[in-house]
Amino acid sequence: MERRTAHAHAELEATGAFQPFEKEYFRKDGSRAPILIGAAAFDGQRDQAVAFVLDLNERKRAEAEARESERRYREAQAELAHANRIAIMGQLTASIAHEVSQPNTAVIASAQAALRWLDRRPPGLEQARQALDRIVQNGMRASEVIERIRDLVKKKPSKKYRLMINPVIQEVIEITRTEAARHSVSVRTAFAEQLPAVLGDRVELQQVAVNLILNAIEALSGTTQGDRELLVRTAMEDGGVLVAVVDSGPGLPQARLERIFEPFYTTKEGGLGVGLSICRSIIEAHGGRLWACANQPRGAIFQFTVPANADDL
Repeated sequence: MERRTAHAHAELEATGAFQPFEKEYFRKDGSRAPILIGAAAFDGQRDQAVAFVLDLNERKRAEAEARESERRYREAQAELAHANRIAIMGQLTASIAHEVSQPNTAVIASAQAALRWLDRRPPGLEQARQALDRIVQNGMRASEVIERIRDLVKKKPSKKYRLMINPVIQEVIEITRTEAARHSVSVRTAFAEQLPAVLGDRVELQQVAVNLILNAIEALSGTTQGDRELLVRTAMEDGGVLVAVVDSGPGLPQARLERIFEPFYTTKEGGLGVGLSICRSIIEAHGGRLWACANQPRGAIFQFTVPANADDL
């Protein structure tokens, strides 16, 4: 700091003024007093000048309080996002059980087949080997399902990586498949090919997709008109990647579409109204946007964009 003061004196001598800078003094009680100091000479003689000293204590305190408020806000938002993921997993209990039990059933069947081939005389070694290969494949599939679920419920800081959006969304469709079947909802996909990669947090983007798909399934479950169809599509849009969830449900009035992303606004009985608000926060943190509009002739479209990774454009 003394070096900065010496530099200010030299600057004043050379130019007649020096740029204001921050400095600290000690009060009589030993506490620190942050100040902002600056000066300028009246004329070329440099023998008369005006200087100012501003006490920055209140500003520093306000900045610290603002940083603390921002930290608490981010912590609260992270807690809400985690709670939302836990709630999603509760909704998907049937789907999770199905996704895990299906490969587990296949493992048991393949093991029984391998035992039968080995009991033969002579043993069917090649057939037994094929059955064992199926056991390995289905065991790995079950592990992948468990890993996906564990990632979704884990509380961890956001980390962005280079991602291809189609497989990220496909995993969500697989997780929600049983829930869709339970409500007689037909799910179709229309994934664009050769999309650029995005830079994003896979778990957070999947959280958004799960929210949107489950909301669409719930909307469709109450409709009695026509087929219950849900379309999930991806496309290239404005230098980024678009994901759209299109349903043929009853839709929402324009007034509700405009408020649907507000915190604690909900159209569901017993709903908290945080899911879509969190989804919008996640997408905006990725540099994208999330919005909703009416589907014609009926239903709603929820879609979001994520900027493409600059290296993939």
